[in-house]
Order: sequence, then structure tokens, then C-alpha cells
Amino acid sequence: MAQRYGGKYSPEAGDGGATRGRRNAARVDPAGARANLMFLPAALALFTSLTSGAAGLALGAGAAAVLALSAWLLRDGLRAEAAFRERKVARAPGVPRKLFSSVLAGLGIAIAAYKVEPGLIAPLLFGAVTTGLHVLSFGIDPLKAKGMEGVDQFQSDRVARVVDQAEAYLAAMSDAAKRAGDRQIEARVEQFKDIVRDMLRTVEEDPRDLTAARKYMGVYLMGARDATAKFADIYARSRDAGAREDYLMLLTDLEDNFDAKTKRLLSDSHSDLEIEIDVLRERLSREGVHLKQTDPNPKG
Repeated sequence: MAQRYGGKYSPEAGDGGATRGRRNAARVDPAGARANLMFLPAALALFTSLTSGAAGLALGAGAAAVLALSAWLLRDGLRAEAAFRERKVARAPGVPRKLFSSVLAGLGIAIAAYKVEPGLIAPLLFGAVTTGLHVLSFGIDPLKAKGMEGVDQFQSDRVARVVDQAEAYLAAMSDAAKRAGDRQIEARVEQFKDIVRDMLRTVEEDPRDLTAARKYMGVYLMGARDATAKFADIYARSRDAGAREDYLMLLTDLEDNFDAKTKRLLSDSHSDLEIEIDVLRERLSREGVHLKQTDPNPKG
């Protein structure tokens, strides 16, 4: 009879890996096919200008360059927006990439229209319509921060810097894992990144946790990045099964430690909230305001 494949690092393993692996659905590149298709007008503008003479070629190349820059900004803008929406506490992107992309798309089409029909009216109309359609299709960038009410600005700035550095370490880990040429390794690194991001989101929601988690978000992630890079170099050359096994065990240990630390941070935050509530009740009681105590175990 056929048997299901299983093993220590199988997605069906009973060591908690399956739970972690399903914690977040497979990540899809927010740029997607729609954004990539926006490079097509740039290619068409350049291709159709090859036989248009010197002036036509110059205008076509200019339009293609502007349209390509628009498509590139759009991809970055969609990814920045996805990262913004994923976080519960986040600042608006510093550069409105999607808005700039819309304007550049309109400018690129206007230049291409001018090549075919010199003048002002037609290029301006084509450019304005293109900009409007671009905004309707992809929207604009987030313009306001979210979850920042009542958050100390200095503390939130510190957290933002540490989180950005942690994300850079995670990105470097992904790049190194791809060099290893092993899809299971890439999947495990993505799983580890999800667990780390749970901690990052926890610290963003309560910047007071930064002190307790800073070593994890800095020193430990730097070590994980360096270990991944060394493993990728060794495994890409030798396909050493022992090195692969050791690296997977390291990831498991890191996952367990990060997961446990995140749970402790959440537990401490809950305890802090209970203390603050008790202090508030005591102060209100001294002022003559008595709050009704709720029964934690109501009957019926």
C-alpha cells in the first residue's frame, strides 16, 4: 500500500511544525501579475519607435523609460502597502510610490501620444485619462499612520528602527536560502520568518516589550542570518546531508525560542494590564467612585 511521506521535518510531523506552517497562509507577492503587466507598455513604446527615425526613437525611448519607472514604483508601492496593512501599528509609507507611479504612467503615455500626434490637447487628454485609470485600478498609498494613538513617539521610533533591521536580517536569510537550491530549506526559512514576525508585531503593539525582545530581534537574528549564509555556501557546493540536518535542527531550536519568548511577552502584557486596571480601580475608589466587580464565573 502507498504510504504518506513523513519525517521529522515533514509538514505532517507532530512536533508542532504543521501548526506553525499553517499559522500564516502561503505568502503571495502583493505586486502580482497586474503590476508586472505594467512593464508591457514600456516595451511596446520602445519597440514601435525603432523605425520612427531619430526624433521618434528618442521620444519612444523616453516614454518607455518613464513607463518602466512607473511600473517599478508601482511594484514597490504595492509591497509597501501590503506590509502596512499587515501590521497593526504602522506609519504611512514615507514616499507615495503608487501616486508617483500614476503620475509617471500618465506622463509616459502623454509622451508616446505626442510622438504620434504632436500638440498639447491629445497628449494631455491621454495622460490625464491614464493617470485616472491607474489610480482607479491600483488606488493610492496609505496616507495616515494606524495604531499610533497614545504611543510614545520616541519609543515607537526606536521600535521602528529595530523592526526595520530585523526585517533586513530576514530578507538576507531568504536570499541565502535560495542560494542553497533546496525548496524545503526555503519553506522552513519562510516558516521561521512568520514566527519572528509574530514577535515583531507584538513589540510594535507594545513598545515597552522592546527591551525584553531586543536581543532576539538583533543578536539572534544576526546569528541566524550568518548561519544561513554559511550553510547555503556549504550546501550549494557539497550537498552535505549532515550540514542540512544540522541547519534544520538550528531552525527548529530558533523557532521554539522565538515562539516561547513571544508568548512570554504576551503574558507579561496581560499581567501589566491587570495591574493597571487594579491601580485605576483603587484610585477611583479613593475618589468615591466604586466600579461594579464582574463575576469571572457567572452562573447559568
